[in-house]
Amino acid sequence: MLFIYFGLVLNSIGIISSQAVSPYNGRVINFESNGGIADNSLLSTCWANSYLLNQTFASMQNGDTLLIPSNKTFWLMGGIYASGLFNVTIQIDGILKFSNNQIVWPRDPQTGQVHECFFFEQLNYVTFTSSLPEGKKGIIDGSGAGWWGITQYLIIGENRPRLISIYNSTNLLVENILLKNSPYWTFLANDTAYLEIRYTDVDARINPYAQYHDLVEIQAFNTDGFDVAGTNIWIHDCNIWNDDDCIAVKQQTSTSIHSSCSENMLFERINASGLGLTIGSITPSANHSCIRNITFRDSTMYNTYRGIYLKSNPGQPGDTGEITNITYENILINNATLWSIWIGPQQAIYQNVCSLLWPFVPGAQCPVPVGITWNNIVLRNITVNSPQISPGVILGNSSNPMLNILFDNVLVTNPGSVPWGNRYYDCEDVQGVAQGNTKPVPPCFENKTS
Repeated sequence: MLFIYFGLVLNSIGIISSQAVSPYNGRVINFESNGGIADNSLLSTCWANSYLLNQTFASMQNGDTLLIPSNKTFWLMGGIYASGLFNVTIQIDGILKFSNNQIVWPRDPQTGQVHECFFFEQLNYVTFTSSLPEGKKGIIDGSGAGWWGITQYLIIGENRPRLISIYNSTNLLVENILLKNSPYWTFLANDTAYLEIRYTDVDARINPYAQYHDLVEIQAFNTDGFDVAGTNIWIHDCNIWNDDDCIAVKQQTSTSIHSSCSENMLFERINASGLGLTIGSITPSANHSCIRNITFRDSTMYNTYRGIYLKSNPGQPGDTGEITNITYENILINNATLWSIWIGPQQAIYQNVCSLLWPFVPGAQCPVPVGITWNNIVLRNITVNSPQISPGVILGNSSNPMLNILFDNVLVTNPGSVPWGNRYYDCEDVQGVAQGNTKPVPPCFENKTS
């Protein structure tokens, strides 16, 4: 039994946990020996393996390990569910691969919403791991290509399954896994406390050898990497290639279980390429939406579509929210296709948000939500090399401006000239300061550079 220990010694942003559970010598349940059918993609096999996996999860006890053996592929159908697992290990040494058969994919009979590939809730001291030698990882493959593309989006929209969805859980470790080709978001941990993800990679691309986010690759949209909401979360030493948010910190409110704010999170040593290292989108609510005390550091973004991306959504009149105490430091962004730095309203196809066509198409609108309070956003030691367009956008609301925005050694080399020319940034309703070797300085910032 793998000993689960969360020593999140992250004093620099105030996260400390030293929670442990004593090891217990439970059973090792070999999925194949227990009846799992390997290396057979027939639909009947997918259903049989899924039924067995659900039964196995339901039978697991304190100290048990579920082993997916190496050099084997086990095909599954969606709707894998587990609740209440305590002190167990899920050891994926082989491959779990999902069918892409949308016709028979399980759905909620009332709403028609597809079931997730995996859905877990009320987990405590659970480890997802692989025991393969260094350089190899266990694989969970969502067969996402069958769900992607413009035509598919017009037919099914976002009614697609997440690869892994976890809710209301604590003390989790995810390590040494490759999460591949999710139909929709790859990994969602919602209302979770004490989560560590390490040496776990996300790969979602149409061409397995793609190195750029071109018009073909961008059709794998909505394949978010790690989406997290909760408290005391540490994600480190991971590689992410996808065509939506690479990491997205989602909001919590006063109605959440484990914390009233998504807070105390550290993301470090991340190699990411996609739509950014992201905060949000955060939508104002009657219960006060909140993201606070978040740090991204020591990370690289090569050939990415976006870079640093903080975004808000419109809400109802009187609703409130905050994005407070956010730090990005020691980040390298090379050859960004779109915005290297964006702090402001979300760009999307949804109603009342900033248009994806803004500012390139005349008449396209970019309204800034009023209900979000922005305060103490720090970008420090950021290097942006050769962005294909102007470096970025920093947009506040005139009746609720952004406060205490600091650019400290934010250096952009060879910035593109479209669309802002020698202004470099679109910058409005922001109380900002540029210092150190920040070049170019956003036009609405106070210039304290050396």
